[in-house]
Amino acid sequence: MTYLHNSGRRQIVRAMAGLTLAGATPLWAQPSKVAPGSRPILVAQIVDMSTGQIDVSKDFVVGARTAWQEINGKGGIQGATVKHMVIEVDGSTTSLRSAVDTLKSESQCVVLFGSAGDKAASQLVRLLDRDMPDLAHVAPWLQNVEAVASKSTFPIFASRQEQISHAIRSLSVMGISQVGAVYGTTAEYTAYRNDLEQIAKTLNLAIVSYHTDGDLYDLAQTLTTSSPRVLLFVGGTPEMVRFSQGVEKQAAQRYLIAMSDVNLQSIQQLGASRFTPMIATQVVPMVNSSLPIVRAYRSALGRLFDEPPTPLSLAGYVSARYTHDVLQSIDGPVTRTSALQAFARRAPIDMGGFRVNPDGKGQGSAFVTQSMVSADGRLIG
Repeated sequence: MTYLHNSGRRQIVRAMAGLTLAGATPLWAQPSKVAPGSRPILVAQIVDMSTGQIDVSKDFVVGARTAWQEINGKGGIQGATVKHMVIEVDGSTTSLRSAVDTLKSESQCVVLFGSAGDKAASQLVRLLDRDMPDLAHVAPWLQNVEAVASKSTFPIFASRQEQISHAIRSLSVMGISQVGAVYGTTAEYTAYRNDLEQIAKTLNLAIVSYHTDGDLYDLAQTLTTSSPRVLLFVGGTPEMVRFSQGVEKQAAQRYLIAMSDVNLQSIQQLGASRFTPMIATQVVPMVNSSLPIVRAYRSALGRLFDEPPTPLSLAGYVSARYTHDVLQSIDGPVTRTSALQAFARRAPIDMGGFRVNPDGKGQGSAFVTQSMVSADGRLIG
C-alpha cells in the first residue's frame, strides 16, 4: 500500500479541506469605473481543488479574485471590464483535458493565468502546447520550471531549484554541516534529489536522503539520535503534516524546512507544529512587508474578503496583477494573439517592489524568502 492511500493522510486532507473552505466567498464587487458599452475581456484560471492541493489553490484563487475586483474598480483593462473565469479540476488528467476543452469553447478568452497547484500547472503546460499553443499561459504556480519549458508558458515565480538553493545556503551560513532531505512522494524524489544533492555538495554540506512508498509517519519513526536535526522537506502540506506527526514522537528536537507548496497557515491551524519548528520558503514578499504591492494586497483583501493575508493568496494576487500589467501595455485591441505576443516579449516589470525580470531560461524571478511556525504555534515572518 502506498503512502498516497494511507488512512493517516486521508484524515489530514479531510481536516485541511474543512479549514480552507470555512470562509465564505463574497459576491463580486461591481466595477465602478469601466467604460460603458465596452466588451468584457475574459481571462481564465484553472485550479486543482483535490484534497491534496486545495490548501494551495483555495488561497491562490482568493488572491487572484482580490486583484481582479480591485482592477475592475479602477477601470479594468483599457476601460473594459475583466471577467475572471475559474475552472476547478480534481487533478486528474481527465479533468484537466476537460478544462482545456472548456477553454477551446471560449473563443473570447485572451489568456490563462495563475494555474494551481504545481502538478496541475505542469500537466497544463503539455496539454496547452499540444492543443492550444496560441493561448498564453501566464504566471502559473509552477515549481519545476526548467523541466516544462514552453514557448507559450510564462512563469514569474522562483523555481523549486531556487528555493532549495536558498534554503541550503541559509543553513550553510548558520554553520550547519549536515542536513536531511525528506521527499513527500516518489515523484518529488525523482524530480529533485539530484538537484538538492548537487547544491549541497557545492556548499560542502553532507546530506542524507529519506524516501518511502509507505507512510511518512513510519519513515519519521526511523530517525535516530545520529540522524540530522535539520530536515529539508520536499512535498505538500498533507505529507509534511503526516511526517511531523511522526517526528514529534521522538525525544530529539528537529527543525523542518519546507518549500513554498506548504501552507504554514494550514499547518498552524492543524496544530502540527506543536513540538517541531517549521520553516517554509516563499516566492513572494512577507505578507507584512511595506512594499507597495503588498500594502495594496492587504488593503484590497481586507475590503473584499474575510480572509487573513497568506503568502499563497499574495502569490495569486501577484499573478493577476502581472497579467493585468502586460495586457494593459498592449497597443491596440486585447486579443488572444496580441496577448501572446505581449507576454512573449518578456519585458521586465516592477509591480510595486516585486520585480519580474525574465532570465532567458523561462524563469521570471529568483525572489525567495522564508517564514516560520515556531514550536509554540506562532507564525513568524
